[in-house]
Amino acid sequence: MFHQGDEVQIGYDPCMLCPRRCGSFRSDLSAGGNAAYCGESSTVRLAYVGPHFGEEPPIVGVRGSGTIFFSGCSLKCSYCQNHQITHQRMGKPVTRDELFNLVKAMMDDFGVHNINMVTPDHFFPDVFDLADRLKKGGYDIPIVYNLSGYQSVEMIREAECRADIYLPDYKYSDGKLAAALSRCGNYPRVALEAIYEMVRQKGFLDPCGEAALTARRGVLVRHLILPGHIENSLAAITSLFVEFGRELPLSLMSQYRPVVPQKEESLNRAITVEEFNVVYHYVQELGFENLFVQFPEGNEGDGPSEGSFIPDFTRERPFGR
Repeated sequence: MFHQGDEVQIGYDPCMLCPRRCGSFRSDLSAGGNAAYCGESSTVRLAYVGPHFGEEPPIVGVRGSGTIFFSGCSLKCSYCQNHQITHQRMGKPVTRDELFNLVKAMMDDFGVHNINMVTPDHFFPDVFDLADRLKKGGYDIPIVYNLSGYQSVEMIREAECRADIYLPDYKYSDGKLAAALSRCGNYPRVALEAIYEMVRQKGFLDPCGEAALTARRGVLVRHLILPGHIENSLAAITSLFVEFGRELPLSLMSQYRPVVPQKEESLNRAITVEEFNVVYHYVQELGFENLFVQFPEGNEGDGPSEGSFIPDFTRERPFGR
């Protein structure tokens, strides 16, 4: 990304799409001498395109959310629940035309309520092209950006006319924990600034609390509770409450599973009911008015299981439905 007058140009060479600003020449990785942090070239790779029913009710509706799971990631958390595609590089390359045709076929075949682009920021040039095609083609379907929270404000501004809904994570309030697990000690500041911009653009998600309706615009923030790090969750939720108030739509997630062995022993297990309850009760005490909760019941054990929220991208239907 570079500036020419007041115009922002978006591209892969050198790549400045995420806050890491690694400067890789992704169209020809030999030219820049350094590989992109996300592990990807300028060619989009996909792990899955299809309806998904594991999102929050206003996103899923009755026909599912039309998810596009991109390979690679600019964050690469050590415990990533989608480890197969973020670290192991599962996925197939597609052109812009192929991506558009896959999405169009998904809409035609399944009648999904939205187009949900999961971790798309390292492919923003192609993602923006897809969004432009959909909007210019008259497709009246919300476009969802499902994000890690670790995004640059400049790129979120570029997304404004190409986005309807933002689903950012707010993973860390503890910079040391962010550095240890995701190698981004500046995550708390960067993510809050990005979420501010998302809320400025779209406001809070609507509707909330109306099960019969699906959302068409707004922001919903997600937080994944990490085992052994309840203090991080409490502080993260406090930050969100102070900055955005109790009306902020918040999704509290308990789905953490040890997908690959972790150096820190507490991360080699699921969260306990006791850990979850501490965080859940705190959220209730703060009075969040638009709260979505993923309860830990039925998700016991120390590894992925059938019916859990952990996908298997070696299967045609990674989520078992």
